[in-house]
Amino acid sequence: MPLLNKSNYQAPFLLQNGHVQSIYPSLFRKFDTGFYQRERLYTHDDDFLDIDWSKTGSKKLAIISHGLEGSSHRHYVVGMVKMLNRNGWDALAWNYRSCSGEINRQLRFYNSGSIDDLEFVIEHAVKTMSYQKIVLIGFSMGGNLTLVYLGNKSSRINSKIEKSVLFSVPCDLKASTWELAKFTNKIYMRQFLITLHQKIRAKMELMPGLINDDDYHLIKNFKDYDDRYTAPLHGFKNAEDYWSKCSSNQFISEIKVPTLIVNALNDPFIADGCYPVKEARNSKYVYLEMPKSGGHVGFIQFKKDRSYWSEERAIEFLKHN
Repeated sequence: MPLLNKSNYQAPFLLQNGHVQSIYPSLFRKFDTGFYQRERLYTHDDDFLDIDWSKTGSKKLAIISHGLEGSSHRHYVVGMVKMLNRNGWDALAWNYRSCSGEINRQLRFYNSGSIDDLEFVIEHAVKTMSYQKIVLIGFSMGGNLTLVYLGNKSSRINSKIEKSVLFSVPCDLKASTWELAKFTNKIYMRQFLITLHQKIRAKMELMPGLINDDDYHLIKNFKDYDDRYTAPLHGFKNAEDYWSKCSSNQFISEIKVPTLIVNALNDPFIADGCYPVKEARNSKYVYLEMPKSGGHVGFIQFKKDRSYWSEERAIEFLKHN
């Protein structure tokens, strides 16, 4: 039932292309993040998570999960934080293991199903602060992670979590993997593999003999990378097993809080299987909106306050749904 057939997003003239929408903000949308207050959380397995707060004194909190190889400092996270603050919300933007500028202590990194870390962050916010309302916001991989968490926990999530808003979500990891492997997406794939390699090398220095990058140049896509690193480091048999168990589309039917998924139809990162039309139609809680344009975590617009449409859409959903 909650399938939103119309979207009011209109891409600026000459910026309708999905690749342009995806790349332009990374190049030209810059923010000062000096306002963040960083806190380090120590996990139960002797590792750490760095979280960045932006507080207004509110009783409402938004917890934001970034995308693959992103961080709390990515433009789409900071833009959302600023919009939330202007509308009376505190914001907590957390960094996955190895994503805060310092390599993590354990052999594992993070993956699209690391709901244990998301839950740890949520529990910390609930225990240490007196928030009356919590919402979850996620981008790309962070959107998938949030959906897996909400569906896996279903009615057992903390009662303070009231809503969720997610953008550019690869709900089918296998489909998204092969979409990114296409020649037209080579620029993105190459950049991901470069930054991931840097972390492998950092881990080699931290834990010599436990991990290596021999013949790393032979890795050409996420199938290769996930088979070699993600799967064995996180307890999966192989890439296929990882994708199968951590794709969020299978968890949507179990979600019990109002949730908005916004996936642009020209997103170069996601394929047909990443638009959960059937799941949204059969859900009382999950809304799917599919703008014609927007790219991958793009949704560009030009306003004096530098806000993007995705940020306005999130606030609208939090206020009225």
